[in-house]
Amino acid sequence: MAVRLSPRARRDGIDGVVREADGQTALKIAVNAPPVDGKANAALIALVALSLGVTKASVSIDAGASGRRKLLFVAGDVARLRDRLDQAMGTE
Repeated sequence: MAVRLSPRARRDGIDGVVREADGQTALKIAVNAPPVDGKANAALIALVALSLGVTKASVSIDAGASGRRKLLFVAGDVARLRDRLDQAMGTE
């Protein structure tokens, strides 16, 4: 899943889908943690895992670990994960 991360946000949360300047779409996710020493990435993984009902070990950053745009891999049943994501975004 493509993610646009906003570190140092006021709150942790999944803020919906955004269209990037290049036309691609990504989940907009905000975390309170600063982008220092991997803290924002750790907070991102924890938030995604909690929101999707999977373990933190089931979530990994496949690309973009040092940037705002990231590509996450989440292990699990796609239909179940999609349902949980819809619930987390309040779009079900």
